[in-house]
Amino acid sequence: MSRADELVSVLEATESLAIVCHDNPDPDCLASALALEAIALDHDVGDVTITYGGEISHQQNRAFVNMLDISLRTLSDTDIDEYDRIGFVDHARPGANTEAPESVTPDVVVDHHPGDSSGATFEDVRTDYGATATIFVEYLQDLEVEPTTRLASALLFALHRERLDFVREPTRREYVAALAVYPDADLEILEQLYGSAFTPGTLDAIGRAIASRERRGSSLVASVGKTTETDSLPQAADYLLNLEGVDTVLAYGIVGDAIRLSGRSIDPRVNMGETLESAFDELGAVGGHHDMAGGRIELGLFADVEDDAEELLEFVGSRLSRRFFDALNLDD
Repeated sequence: MSRADELVSVLEATESLAIVCHDNPDPDCLASALALEAIALDHDVGDVTITYGGEISHQQNRAFVNMLDISLRTLSDTDIDEYDRIGFVDHARPGANTEAPESVTPDVVVDHHPGDSSGATFEDVRTDYGATATIFVEYLQDLEVEPTTRLASALLFALHRERLDFVREPTRREYVAALAVYPDADLEILEQLYGSAFTPGTLDAIGRAIASRERRGSSLVASVGKTTETDSLPQAADYLLNLEGVDTVLAYGIVGDAIRLSGRSIDPRVNMGETLESAFDELGAVGGHHDMAGGRIELGLFADVEDDAEELLEFVGSRLSRRFFDALNLDD
């Protein structure tokens, strides 16, 4: 029995399915949720809800949801315990990068990130794949489920944004998956998605990161300040990675009641996921891939900071930078 068939066997006789995206879902997560929804509906699951935590602040992600008309509900407005089955896509464990409580045990997990098992009935975590969307393209092919133009467009955009655009260690499978959905995709929609404009908040965050950058060798740390847009951190990190001679970047900032971290590296000697774990694991939830990773450090007693946000960032910034550079074995 193929993994796709095993997935279907878990969905058999299921009347309702809650598909849980990770917090602040990106195209890979959202497209994977759409693919799982398509598989569930094709196998007579009557009620399917896609839900997420956090917010969708990245301008491309918002455009992705709006232009592809993706129906989403927030976790705060969804009682996932009322559903027969719960599926996690692009993440594996409750309480880690999701508002879903740790008491929840998913029935289905499909992911490509490294981490501990969730104990799900069906768990397909392939860390040697570049995107969760790739796994779902293979499922659709194995199950002979024809993707709609909407689903094909979502999967193709997800594959490009997750791996192919930046040539971030894509595997051969990402190219094969992209070729599989390309004929059914609406390329005009994809072109419009790539043209999505920056929000003023994101532009301000990138500007602060440029001004605050601290560099050691080919590595760089920068603060985006206090922002409401979580996705401005990876965008700032991606932007600073274009600086000549820089191959490793950590961007941090205050979002809500936590310090958010976003790391990027194109240096094959640096494993960004392991680097963040080494530097910050005792302070908060961190982790990720060889080339990209992220994390969250709760502010605790400092969560009520408003006017003193910059002072707090100056206080913690030097410590974050020191820990990060120490994890990379970089001296002053």
